[in-house]
Amino acid sequence: MVRVTACTNQKGGVGKTTTVINLAAFLALSGIRTLVIDLDPQGNATSGLGIDRRTVKRSSYDALVDRVPISELVVGTAVKGLDLLPSAPSLSGAEVELVGMAGREHRLTASLAELDGRFERVFIDCPPSLGLLTINALTAADGVLIPIQTEYYALEGLSQLVNTIRRVREGLNPRLEIDGVLLTMYDARTNLSAQVASEVRRHMNGSVYQTVVPRSVRLSEAPSHGLPIALYDPASRGADAYRDLAGEVVARG
Repeated sequence: MVRVTACTNQKGGVGKTTTVINLAAFLALSGIRTLVIDLDPQGNATSGLGIDRRTVKRSSYDALVDRVPISELVVGTAVKGLDLLPSAPSLSGAEVELVGMAGREHRLTASLAELDGRFERVFIDCPPSLGLLTINALTAADGVLIPIQTEYYALEGLSQLVNTIRRVREGLNPRLEIDGVLLTMYDARTNLSAQVASEVRRHMNGSVYQTVVPRSVRLSEAPSHGLPIALYDPASRGADAYRDLAGEVVARG
């Protein structure tokens, strides 16, 4: 049975795409057939997995707007067992086009329904907003992974996101739950990171992963080479963190 996870936070720059790419890569390398859906018009998950967005002819836009089967749109990546439904510039217009469509919140759900066991895990990289693209992801997902940076204003907007998840659960997708909260950009040299981590753990009542992702130059470099950290520098601290996270995710189911 496939499990779909939406990775979202309306704040930008919290490590959302980095988490999707690297978590998915480690799961695929462990033998779990995995798909990444890039639902962000910026397309960072697409380029981070080595696909030039300018060459993408069909994308997640076609799945959402034109109901093209996802199985016809996915492309392979450098990681064995990891496929990608890429983003393209046309996706930036999907938010507006979806407004007038029947069942607009369920377009992605319908597209995922035809995958028929091809993948065991699906991760959706959402845009940094709570618009219709993100609502489609939450409606299609079984769970939500929320990255939070261990810096000032870490909890800013979190209550709004949690309320959105609750409303989607009540009105559109009763199976939706929070899979976990991931602390990112942790700097062990500062008291601030430790204080923010402690505050987030207290605020989120046990849903925070034990794994903490450190600030890492290697993690920042990897996307420019179109590779997940598992291939770019598997011995780095960032790779260790996402390898550990993959273990936690599997253990939680």
